[in-house]
Amino acid sequence: MIKILKYSFYDLMRSRWSYVYFAFYLMLGIVLLFLNNDLSKAVITLMNVIIILVPLIGTIFGVMYYYNSKEFTELLLAQPIKRSSIFLGQYLGVALSLSMSLIIGLGLPFIFYGIFKSSAIWDFSLLLITGTFLTLIFTALAFNIALYNENKIKGFGYAILLWLFLAVIYDGIFLMSLIAFEEYPLDTFSLVGTMLNPIDLSRVLILLKLDISALLGYTGAVFQKFFGTNFGLIISSAMLLLWVIIPAFFIQRKAKRKDF
Repeated sequence: MIKILKYSFYDLMRSRWSYVYFAFYLMLGIVLLFLNNDLSKAVITLMNVIIILVPLIGTIFGVMYYYNSKEFTELLLAQPIKRSSIFLGQYLGVALSLSMSLIIGLGLPFIFYGIFKSSAIWDFSLLLITGTFLTLIFTALAFNIALYNENKIKGFGYAILLWLFLAVIYDGIFLMSLIAFEEYPLDTFSLVGTMLNPIDLSRVLILLKLDISALLGYTGAVFQKFFGTNFGLIISSAMLLLWVIIPAFFIQRKAKRKDF
């Protein structure tokens, strides 16, 4: 699996799309720091970009890589190699290469600007960790969709629909549910509903760390009471980890049963 991971990683790192992805974050960091001239404000602005863009890129790259490397995958399947090693290696190669582009692309301008000497370093670190988690999660979900759909058009369609649902539609349904049942105690419902969506969970964690949870109103107070504690931080981190482990498990399970 390590050999396949290395091949997938280096294959993507040589791809022009990886350079484009890296260059985009590099330029984004430079422009934000030039315009804001304040590390804390730049981190807040970056949050809105990363929360939406990173899942989209992870989803598209995951599906695209699976379909484009299908012939090579079939060649590997003819060898005495475990199926789980092939697909988990490819998944990790894609996810790690995207994560590296994100970390280095944003890290370089902030390092040159003096992030290590600033109090915003912990907020920036959380931002990068959250972005890495989202990359791992949505790349795994994309591989699952591709494994379950032989048709490339259907696979891309379902992948984009999944991202659209978790990034936009889920929030609308969640908000309407809170309004519809506003007469009832919704503390537990709000917490569970947030943890069932990795994008919302990541957004809340960053907002609380940036100490701007007042923007969330009453819900922000509930989140602060739970996620602001050490126990809440452990639970939320465990949930993000589960969002990585469960799709990875389904990749392994589907790969073993799929008739290629």
